[in-house]
Amino acid sequence: MKLNGRTALGWWVAATVLGLAACGNEASTDSQEPPAPEADEADNAPVDPSRIPVPPTVRSNLGITFVTVERRLVEQTRRIPGRFEYLPTAHREYQTILPGRVELLVQQFEGVEAGQALFRVESPAWHELQQQLAEAESAVEQLEVELAAFDSLSTAHNEHESELEGSIEVLESRVAKLEELGQVGGGRITELAEARSALASARANLAAAQEKGAELALSKSTNTVKLGGLRKKAELLLKSMATLLDVEPNELSTPKGNGERELAPWRTLSVLTVVAQESGVVESITTTDGAWADERALVLGTVQPERVRFRAMGLQSDLGLLRDGLDARIVPPTPTNARRAVGLQDTMEGKLSLGLSADAESRTVDLFVVPESLAEWARPGVTAQLEITTDSTAAPELAVPVAAVQQDGLEVVLFRRNPKKPNEVIRIEGDLGADDGRWVSVLSGLRDGDEVVLDGSFQLMLATSGTLQKGGHFHADGTFHEGEH
Repeated sequence: MKLNGRTALGWWVAATVLGLAACGNEASTDSQEPPAPEADEADNAPVDPSRIPVPPTVRSNLGITFVTVERRLVEQTRRIPGRFEYLPTAHREYQTILPGRVELLVQQFEGVEAGQALFRVESPAWHELQQQLAEAESAVEQLEVELAAFDSLSTAHNEHESELEGSIEVLESRVAKLEELGQVGGGRITELAEARSALASARANLAAAQEKGAELALSKSTNTVKLGGLRKKAELLLKSMATLLDVEPNELSTPKGNGERELAPWRTLSVLTVVAQESGVVESITTTDGAWADERALVLGTVQPERVRFRAMGLQSDLGLLRDGLDARIVPPTPTNARRAVGLQDTMEGKLSLGLSADAESRTVDLFVVPESLAEWARPGVTAQLEITTDSTAAPELAVPVAAVQQDGLEVVLFRRNPKKPNEVIRIEGDLGADDGRWVSVLSGLRDGDEVVLDGSFQLMLATSGTLQKGGHFHADGTFHEGEH
């Protein structure tokens, strides 16, 4: 059998990559007669050279995968590389509220729920706040008792003044009568003098009582003002303690217990506990267990892994096409469906948002997309590609992944899965149009619902390159052989 240069090269590459094996109908090494020439068999049994059988074992050994032809807006798609990053709201830091000794209650990378205790702080400063609040509340209670006593004092004082006023009226009346008697020559001068002296003394006592009443009123007003100030101080101290614990003040002031032993929580709380404000994962711990930490020292940080966005850098020259709200798709970093790789169709949808400013040096602008639903492979730092549809009103066209297209010399070939025989592929010459770097439009040869070989198309091209005039088949181990069995 005489092979031209292209055929010989194709057989050499196929033999090197795939490891050609002997056909199942070749004679064994124990046979006494040499096998018949393969060319004769091929000549006697002509086959369609463009059809290649690929049973499951062959597909498994060669890693062959298929992808369905899609209708896409290839010419209206801008493809931009980028990476995932956390949203600014994904992180949360937890600090010491007061200086003290820290006791960690969680481990790094541990998942936590909202309300779960993260660490405790034993702080002398907390006990000082408790003492200040206790003193303020004690002073409030003392003033309240004193003000309650002012009511009784005021009542007694008012009665005393009334009695003094009655005595003065009696004495004034006696003095007036004695003065009348003296004018007519009756009465004694000494009695008048004594009456006048008693009246003056009663008036002096009334003035002293009125002065005492004014002092009582002033003292009551002063204590009322002090009581208001002390109550405000106690309220502010309670609010400060509640703020430190991130709770409502009434949660600290409402007594808890039974009967006479009921105490407000702020009195019984000796160790401060910091709890998670929202669910997440402990990302970092910056303090060792049992260490002394200053006030507002960072102890640990949590992150919510699902709060991520995709960030890419678009060209400023595309600003005429890019705008907020455009449909965008985040696609895996590699165009394959091979084992252990992210599937080609495992994509995420979202809306495009342009950054507020651009980079004058690199002439780029930041592009952001928050996925509507997050795929499992989306993690901060993972690179991917952003597909932006600039004109959704255009008519979509049939397209296949660029990775499914192979160049065989001057020919562009695809391997279409036979719809009637799933274990057979058909080599066709590609009639291609525009491409966006990942997908290329197909002008003819394929229709909706067709499948083409994605992974393994290169091996199929090597195995069939230059051998179309003879045709061939694959063995279960993945090797290719010209002709039929």
